[in-house]
Amino acid sequence: MAAPWLLACSLLLLSLATFHGAEGAIGVNYGMIANNLPAPEQVVSMYKAKNISYVRLFHPDTTVLNALRGSGIGVILGTLNEDLPRLASDPSFAASWVATNGAFSEAATTVMAPLVSYLSSRGAPLLVNVYPYFAYSGSGGQVALGYALLSGAGAGAASTVTDGGAVYTNMFDAIVDATHAAVEKAGVQGLELVVSETGWPSAGGEGASVENAAAYNNNVVRHVDGGTPRRPGKALETYLFAMFNENGKAEGVEQHFGLFQPDMSEVYHVDFTAGSP
Repeated sequence: MAAPWLLACSLLLLSLATFHGAEGAIGVNYGMIANNLPAPEQVVSMYKAKNISYVRLFHPDTTVLNALRGSGIGVILGTLNEDLPRLASDPSFAASWVATNGAFSEAATTVMAPLVSYLSSRGAPLLVNVYPYFAYSGSGGQVALGYALLSGAGAGAASTVTDGGAVYTNMFDAIVDATHAAVEKAGVQGLELVVSETGWPSAGGEGASVENAAAYNNNVVRHVDGGTPRRPGKALETYLFAMFNENGKAEGVEQHFGLFQPDMSEVYHVDFTAGSP
């Protein structure tokens, strides 16, 4: 079985951003694959009431954007699939749309090397989805729960990973730094990363519980301001997944990543005042 960080590397998803927030910003993804969600105006009020200063949208929804107008909430906005080819190849279109241990596979490098070079030239970040849950649940017990939850060592499974002089006590940092290393091996130095999604399900699968989900997300909020072993002290902009449980997703864990139920009640509490800025 591969080391935990190798397992985690296989779970990376990458995308383009059109805006990103302040260094160390903590936000929440606003997904809408459900038929019972509150109105966008109510959702915006929830973000403000819960001290959530940033939102990530998966596509430019006019109704939601209008509700966000003047709210003071920062927005990271996804693109439509049909826009991606031009965003990746045409700098003018991209500008006008909204003014050591890690390595990409050989097949991925042909795509990722020019992509990260382009992002670097534009001063744009690389968005990375970081899901220790899936590495933990698929590890057959070889990844400690505490290592995946950012809550310390666990008996009977790998709970730390050593990479040269760096010791990783949690999988979140290992995934992020493996991505930094892969980007550098692709020939780009200093590219900023944004964790565009991270979360833990509260039901529906191995290790999925309200207790674990609350522990993971609260630990992430407290943790990201301190950086990673490869980037100590550099706060990491991070977006939790997701605002609501969404009944239009596939059955199982996919329906249970929400911090809130569609009736706006908490699945569990996350203290956003513990993060930064």
